[in-house]
Parts: sequence; structure tokens; C-alpha cells
Amino acid sequence: MKTIRTAIFGTGFMGRVHLEGVRRVENVEAAAVVGRNEEAARRLGAAFGVPKIAADYREVLRDPSIDAAHICTPNAQHFSMAKDALEAGKHVLCEKPLTTTVAEAEELSALAASKGLRNCVCHNLRYYPQVQQMRRLREAGDLGDILVVQGTYSQDWLLYDTDWNWRVDSKAGGASRCMADIGSHWFDMAEHVTGLRLASVCADLQTFHPTRKQPKGSVETFANKMMGPGDYVETPIDTEDFGAVIFRMGNRTRGSMTASQVSAGRKNGLRIEVYGTKASAAWNQESPDELWVGHRDVGNEIFVKDPSLLRPEARSYADLPGGHSEGYDDTFKQVFRRFYGSIREGSSAEYPQFNDGLRQMVILNTVLESNKKRGWVDVPAFKNSK
Repeated sequence: MKTIRTAIFGTGFMGRVHLEGVRRVENVEAAAVVGRNEEAARRLGAAFGVPKIAADYREVLRDPSIDAAHICTPNAQHFSMAKDALEAGKHVLCEKPLTTTVAEAEELSALAASKGLRNCVCHNLRYYPQVQQMRRLREAGDLGDILVVQGTYSQDWLLYDTDWNWRVDSKAGGASRCMADIGSHWFDMAEHVTGLRLASVCADLQTFHPTRKQPKGSVETFANKMMGPGDYVETPIDTEDFGAVIFRMGNRTRGSMTASQVSAGRKNGLRIEVYGTKASAAWNQESPDELWVGHRDVGNEIFVKDPSLLRPEARSYADLPGGHSEGYDDTFKQVFRRFYGSIREGSSAEYPQFNDGLRQMVILNTVLESNKKRGWVDVPAFKNSK
């Protein structure tokens, strides 16, 4: 079986996660690492035995032996890198958000379709086994008609004004930070699990730190919490720390969510609750192997992940037997396995594609518009993959 050779663009937190994930997929070779800081790229590549190191991603795209590229760089670089990769005939897997504007996302989605190349946006959080189980319960009718969807995605890593990351800078991350970075994961999961589409939103965004103390040196994602006192530059901030959204899904379903990067004690707390006319289901990313199912007239249940007890449609998302936890890093393996399987076998794309990334950019743009208008705004009609 031919080995697919892929390149990782980016050497920060996400670049390393992708590199580790690629190495867990059968018949896929991490053949190149690209980093703006060539020394950092060399160190990362050497640690994983990657043969090719480059500071310019275009050099890698000119290599005919490279089949695909993972884009794990700051958001503002996604569009140009993905476009160049597609035009070079490479399959592309891009971190979210796909781009920083709807127009860019539309262009990439259309280009990928015209080139006939495989494309994926990394909404990997869909692929926890218990999230898939929740979706299959809904599909089987066990929850009944969905009435309410609610939840949060809360973190604390930007709680202090001394906390810094490239994401706080709109030039690198785009007009939105908190909603784009983690709110997009929540909305993607809500639509994926329920099968419903957001129809309208009413949003309120807040920047609690109008200025932050920017370190004079570079800081990797999440590493800022371990920094001691040092030299800082007081820097104005124009991206949000928190967002709250109430929304309508379809004609009947209603919901609410918050996204926060300033919630003390919440490390990576995505929680989603789906309430139906027959039963309810709730899942928390900080306890990923547990699924709560609620009932009106009998006792509630907590199911611990066990492939033999999952619905058949959800079973392939769990590789380890009951009692063996599967977490964040395993979700990347599940996405990558399906992405590369579709390249090798020509099978259907059972993963989020650029069109899904465009969908989240449309939702994000609507949230920003609602916050600006301080009122309800309809989400433009959109047809995307499941």
C-alpha cells in the first residue's frame, strides 16, 4: 500500500499535536515540517525523525513527493497557505477557523471543489466517542424532538492581563478571538449532534482587558501561565475575552451558549446539553468518557465509554476497550484516519470539509454583526456537509 507523504506547516502547540497525530495513522509519513523559525522547525523535526525541514512552505509545495499539507499556523496565514497548497495539487487539512473572512472561506471552498482535492477543516472535537454516541441517540429518535440546546466552552488561560498569545492580536487571529477559537467548535458540535442549523442569533461580546502586557519574546499557546515577571509592552486589545449567544435552530428549537477564555479553573471545559421531548443527553470534554442521559419518569443514567456498548454507527470512533480512556489527542487520530482513508481509497469524506469551515465563518460573521447591532440577526441560508 502506497505511503502518503504529508507536511506540517507550523511548529507551535497545534503543529506538534498534528505531527503526533499523523504518526498514529497507518501508511502516512510526516515527511516535512515548515516553521517561520527554522531552528524551531529543525528541533521539532529532529525529535520526530522528519526528513525535510523548511522555513518557506512554498519550497515544500514544489516537492512532487508531498501529497498533502496540514496548516497549523496563525489564522491570518490559513488562506494564502491553503490556496497555494490547493493550486500546487496538494490535499489540505487546515486548522480552524478556516480563514478570517467569509469571502476567503468561500474562495477556498470553491477552489478545493474545482480541483477535486480532499480538504478538511479540523473540527476534531466531533470525534470523541461519546459525542458520536449522543448524535446516534438523536438519529435513532431516542431523544425525541429537540427542544433546547445549551452549553459553554470555558477556559482560563487568558484570565490575567499578563496572559498573552498571538490569538489576542486581530492582525494574526482575525476580528474575533474567543468565538472564533473555541465558540466555533461549540457551534459545529451543536449542529453536528442535533442535525439542526442555526437560523438566527443574538450575541453579546465583551473584552475584559482593553490592554494586555505583551512579552517582548514569543510565547507558545498555554505556556504563558508558567512565565515569571519580565519585561512587557502595554498593548491595546480589540478581540473579545467572552461571548454569550442565544439562538434559534430550525423553526422550534431554542438555545444558548457562552464562550470564555477568562473563567478561572476551567481548563478546556466544553459542555453541551441537548434536551428532547423523550430524553436528554449531556457531555463534558473534561470528563470525555462519560455521557449523561436524563429522563423525566425514570432514573437518569451515566454511561462510561465502552465500544461494545456504543451504537454501531458510533463504534468505529472508539479504538480502545472499556475502561481505557480516549481523549483529545485521539480525536485528531480519528479525523486524520478518515481524511487519509478518503485520499487512498476514494471513499466519501466522513469528516468536516472546507464547506463546513465556511459554515462556521458565516455563523461567526453573524455573531459579530449581532453584537455590533445589539440585536437579533438571521444566519444566511447555507447548505453544508454533515
